[in-house]
Amino acid sequence: MESKLPFRLRSWQVSDLDSLVACGNNKKIAGFLTDAFPHPYTREAGEKFIAYAQSTNPTRIFAIDIEGKACGGIGLHPQADIQRFNAELGYWLAEPFWNQGIITAAIQEIVRYGFTHLPVNRIFARPFGSNIASQRALEKAGFTLEARFKKTLIKNDEWQDELYYAVRKDKGMML
Repeated sequence: MESKLPFRLRSWQVSDLDSLVACGNNKKIAGFLTDAFPHPYTREAGEKFIAYAQSTNPTRIFAIDIEGKACGGIGLHPQADIQRFNAELGYWLAEPFWNQGIITAAIQEIVRYGFTHLPVNRIFARPFGSNIASQRALEKAGFTLEARFKKTLIKNDEWQDELYYAVRKDKGMML
């Protein structure tokens, strides 16, 4: 599915704070993310996030810009030690833009970016078992389900399955 709305990935700016707070302050969004993404989403949380996103070099955490407004976020988080050739993918999008192909297209774009700009061979994502839309977006973007761990996560006092989806740069090893 191609995105119906034009979007672009760009660096987070301090001027995105109002949009970040307005779009991110949604229980439905926070319900599918780790507790590091708070609800309610406060200005203080937004300020800390933007400062963190701006501190990465090369840039690896981007705003999803729709019509000049930051309406979501997507980023890659390189791993360390024996997992150093892996990066975790995280993303969210404001509810008015769900089911329009934007996240799938953004995932494809950041995967290309990650394999070009980061020393990784595998990019993985960990959606909750109850987040069917995220699973479909990952599958449409070329990710494969590698594992399902039953009832390993606790979110809002409910046990959730943890799924691992991944895409690999190549079938060889990057050494």
